[in-house]
Amino acid sequence: MRTKVFFQFLLLLISISLTAGGCAHMHKRHPLWQQVGIASWYGRDFHGKPTASGKTYNMYALTAAHRTLPLGTLVKVTNLSNHKHVIVEINDRGPFVGSRIIDMSYGAARRLGMVKTGVAKVRVEVIRLPKNCRFLYTLQFGAFRHIKNASQVIEKLEDMGYKPVVERWNAHGHKYYRIRVGLFRDLAEAKKMAQNFDMAGIPCIVIAL
Repeated sequence: MRTKVFFQFLLLLISISLTAGGCAHMHKRHPLWQQVGIASWYGRDFHGKPTASGKTYNMYALTAAHRTLPLGTLVKVTNLSNHKHVIVEINDRGPFVGSRIIDMSYGAARRLGMVKTGVAKVRVEVIRLPKNCRFLYTLQFGAFRHIKNASQVIEKLEDMGYKPVVERWNAHGHKYYRIRVGLFRDLAEAKKMAQNFDMAGIPCIVIAL
């Protein structure tokens, strides 16, 4: 009897340990990809019209438009001025105005507190890819300890017409700046683009996200 109770107690401890470990892993999970830039929103003029995904645009739903992320991707968008955030599904393409990186639905914009301002500086984090998209690829142009060194690469890319993403990354107690360009669903396409950059004198590597 004592042996049976002991094993039941042992199994309970193992279960608690695994559950706690699993939760800790979920909370420490890093986004698959992130981007910082200007967000805008669109509403009544497009309400009821079809989106790029084929779904009907509902201005009150929590959705957004992005130029390159796969349709169906879930992203967390954080308003960096007030730290409000919302999780939305990418179901449309855009914005195509200036250097804006994402177009929020009216409902999502309300959650972010940006309806009156019209635009806001945000951080976009990919938290889940659609089921039919196992990997995304991006091009990385180095990881730099000092932002001054990173800025030289950024300027070269901007001169070529690209808008690189700068990611802060901590490793072994040190802060690095990673320079990345593009999102690709096809590995061959990413490799071809990397070769073009190599020929232009700006070496890079293909990174799976």
